[in-house]
Formats: sequence, C-alpha cells, structure tokens
Amino acid sequence: MIAVLDQIAALGIAAELGEVFAAAFAADDPSADAVRFATEQLPTHAARDDFKLVTYETPVAGFAYGFTGYPGQWWSDRIAGAVSPELAADWIGGHFEVVELAVRPSARCQGIGAELMTALVDGLPQRRALLTTYADDRPAPRLYRRLGWQLLVEDLGWGSALYGLELLDRGVPGVR
Repeated sequence: MIAVLDQIAALGIAAELGEVFAAAFAADDPSADAVRFATEQLPTHAARDDFKLVTYETPVAGFAYGFTGYPGQWWSDRIAGAVSPELAADWIGGHFEVVELAVRPSARCQGIGAELMTALVDGLPQRRALLTTYADDRPAPRLYRRLGWQLLVEDLGWGSALYGLELLDRGVPGVR
C-alpha cells in the first residue's frame, strides 16, 4: 500500500502529513507542530531537486521523504561542519537527503517504516543517501542498520548520529 507522491500530490495532503508528523514525534519533541510542518517545512522541501515522498495507506499511517542535498543548504552545511573533511568530501553534495520518516504510533511495529524507507530509496539516481537520527539505541537507528545503512558518525555533537547508504551497492536499476 505504498504510494509515491510528487511535489503537487504531497502538498495536496500536507495537512494530513502534518498530523502524522506531529503524532509520530510528539513523545520525543513536544514542539512537533503539524501546522508548521504542513505550511513551512514540507513546502520548502518539496521545491528541492529530486523531491520524493512515499506514503503508506489511506488515511496515511506513515510517510518518508527526501531530496537531493547540496552544499549551501542548511542541513548539508551543518553536517559538513560536524564531520571530517574527508567524510564531507566523500558523502556531502549530490546525495539523497532523507529528511523525515514518520509513522503514527498506532501503526508502529508492523514493518511500515521498513517498507517506507525501502520504497523511498528505490530507484534513486544518487550514488549515496544520508540521514540523521537518534544517537542512542532506539527503534529508528536499529531499523536503518537492518536496512543496510552504515553508521558514519556515532554522535554529531547534538545527540544525533549520521548514517549513510551506498545506493550503488544495492543494485538499484537506474542508479548512476
């Protein structure tokens, strides 16, 4: 029940995605704001190169999205400043940046997160993908490791770890 949405389709259900976002992150981040997500974050990111969003079910039980990251973007620059110059040169710039994976609490532990992440990276044109997640041992980092993501930096200095995925190693058709 995975659907791949382009910018227009994603923005068409922005309010629903905002509700999923707020529900998914409320326990860890009381400031997770559905309206801000739907009206600021998602529209900004949807305008980026190679934006891709995947959803699970209707109504949406979960979603994941990302886009191509470049130097000069806030997240890419923040990560580049926190890692070694060698790692930055190898990984940052032209990578697929996974921004969010959100699953409603009532839909967790059913494999939805794994399905969403697999669908999100399927067929990407980038050579590599990056994401940050919790530095401690929680379900999200365990999920990424199970899906083949490698831990690149254990703690970036603000409680987040950096993970990378070599997309060429996955044998994804169409990957450059």
